[in-house]
Amino acid sequence: MKTILLLHGAIGAADQLETLQQKLATQYKVLTMNLSGHGGKPYSEKGFSIPVFAEEVKSFIREQNPEQVSIFGYSMGGYVAMYLAKHNPEMVESIVTLATKFHWDEPTAQKETGMLNADVISDKVPAFAKALEGRHAPNDWKGLLDNTKEMLTAMGNNNPLSLDDYATINTNSLLLLGDRDKMVTLKETVDVYKALPKAQLGVLPATPHPIEQVNMDLLSYFIAGFIK
Repeated sequence: MKTILLLHGAIGAADQLETLQQKLATQYKVLTMNLSGHGGKPYSEKGFSIPVFAEEVKSFIREQNPEQVSIFGYSMGGYVAMYLAKHNPEMVESIVTLATKFHWDEPTAQKETGMLNADVISDKVPAFAKALEGRHAPNDWKGLLDNTKEMLTAMGNNNPLSLDDYATINTNSLLLLGDRDKMVTLKETVDVYKALPKAQLGVLPATPHPIEQVNMDLLSYFIAGFIK
């Protein structure tokens, strides 16, 4: 039985992928994990960065000891998976990404960090603030946002993966994007799809960016069809 690791997005946690895990568990051994600072997991002394998160994933895979693992990564989780495949290709059999933002520069980082204002979230969307508080306890969700903003700012200044990097990733990959995603553009997804030597591309209908609004039956269908 093949092994699939599900990776959550920025300011997210593994619990958001429980439904997907259940749907895939009939065909695969499905693993989940929380990256440091997320889902109540302690913060890493190394801070927040794509390389740090990729190292955590690498350590987790080694602890689980599968020969190889396929990875589904939502949003930032997909970026982490690609970074791991770039630097440790022997560990990753295949990758499926959904809603992963590949293009980062200073204006992009400024736009995304502007949406991570804890005071505004508490005032304008208190239900979301409450969800973040519960999801990441005992960690302070406001501190999580601050660390994430620092990471995104650093990515805007120096994108960890360039198009030239993707051209060297020979892992079988499926890039998925929702047709109503307002955060990730079709262009940046297609650019990476074209750069990857072994990639497929798919667009999910009636699908915005938030993972809670993704049709898990449809997503699991795409994943299972690709990871055979």
